[in-house]
Amino acid sequence: MQKRDYYEVLGVPRGADEAQCKRAYRKLAMKHHPDRNPGSSEAEEKFKEASEAYGVLSDPEKRQLYDQYGHEGLAGAGMGGFNANDFPDIFGDLFGEFFGTGTRRGRSRAQSGEDLLYELEIDFEDAAFGCSKEIQIPRNESCERCDGSGAEPGTRPATCNRCGGRGQVHTQQGFFMMSRTCSSCRGTGQVIQHPCSTCRGRGLQQVQRKRKVDIPAGVDDGMRLRLSGEGGVGSHGGPRGDLYVLIQVREHEVFKREDADIHCNVQINVAQATLGAKVSIPTLEGEEIHTIKPGTQSGARLVLRGKGIQRVRSSRRGDLYAHVHVRIPKKLSREQRELFERLGDALVAGNDPDEESFFDKLRDGFR
Repeated sequence: MQKRDYYEVLGVPRGADEAQCKRAYRKLAMKHHPDRNPGSSEAEEKFKEASEAYGVLSDPEKRQLYDQYGHEGLAGAGMGGFNANDFPDIFGDLFGEFFGTGTRRGRSRAQSGEDLLYELEIDFEDAAFGCSKEIQIPRNESCERCDGSGAEPGTRPATCNRCGGRGQVHTQQGFFMMSRTCSSCRGTGQVIQHPCSTCRGRGLQQVQRKRKVDIPAGVDDGMRLRLSGEGGVGSHGGPRGDLYVLIQVREHEVFKREDADIHCNVQINVAQATLGAKVSIPTLEGEEIHTIKPGTQSGARLVLRGKGIQRVRSSRRGDLYAHVHVRIPKKLSREQRELFERLGDALVAGNDPDEESFFDKLRDGFR
């Protein structure tokens, strides 16, 4: 039977580029694949025909001969249109785009190195104002002795005999070809006959590296900083991974944080709450004196604008909230008790319901 024109088989013009041929073949191969047409000899023949056409038109040398001399030119040059041994490369390269399994002879895919995580505990003030810390991280780097090859200096990795350097082992079941990663070379296409005495053939060794970490003002507990390219070494020329620094902020004795705001407690006595007073309020920069108004109730709060924590990558700061707690004495001297009783009687006589209620509670606190 005379073979059909390969361009006609794929349904592409003679000037079609490689991408057009690939798209056409993909469409035909998916349509006529034996797995989709079990028991159909017609579909199998069409699949073979399309694969043969693509095998020629995707190869520049074969395509040139075919364009000049047709099918006879390929046969005369000892380059048959399609060889079953070529099928794994054609099929794997094409459908690997869908399933991520495509491979090419002698080529190892570059892979990024692993990402690393480092937990760093800092003080509350360091998180508020920012700081620089030096950390020491263990990570894998190329072995210095073998320069990352895994082979003892003076020797070289050999091509894997089992897969012929492909990194894949192909098994044919009828017409369908199955591929799996070579177990001898683990997909690298090479075997190390004389492993490096330092890294034992891994090509990697663990080292301790010191790195400076600049922590911006305003970081909070649980935030992560990324140091690009400071992770594990990549394979086959791939880039390094990244280092992630997980921030853990120690609790403060005085302040509690909510986003960029901070909270603290301020205790005053009954006289200060009643008459008003100047009190010291703690801030991140130190103590500040503020005025308590007369008649301040327990639970009131003072707001100090801009005295909180700076927002990350911003010059704006949150606020400080000072929560007032009126301290009721549990024990009084005789003189103090007499004074409070006289004050209480005077306030009750003044018939101020709020003050009466306050001193009722006060008396209850003394009993």
